[in-house]
Amino acid sequence: MSIEVRALDEGEIRAGLAGLPHWREESGWLVRDYRSGGWKATLMLAGVVGHLAEAAWHHPVLELSWDRMRVRLCTHSPPGITERDFALARQIEDVVQWQPAREGSVLEGTPNEDERFCYVRYD
Repeated sequence: MSIEVRALDEGEIRAGLAGLPHWREESGWLVRDYRSGGWKATLMLAGVVGHLAEAAWHHPVLELSWDRMRVRLCTHSPPGITERDFALARQIEDVVQWQPAREGSVLEGTPNEDERFCYVRYD
């Protein structure tokens, strides 16, 4: 069952970005830059985004460097930014920004205060 998707107008894009404070619209794309603790962490971030995108059957553009990853989302059919892009952006944020220690979880989370173990530079 397919849900009809349409390109969003400027007001709808602004409203969607209000819920994603680190994302922005740039030349017709939803864009987010992530900072990591280094190359291994950047590759792990790319793997996470790749998994989420493939599961969603929605494929972003990823630009990787040693301690950074840029994610760009845009729908090709219909062309433009759609709710599909926002849905994937929200899922990426939920997974990448997850910090178990802040939730009081039994999982410790990475010790971000120590540069040797820093995985993602959380916002």
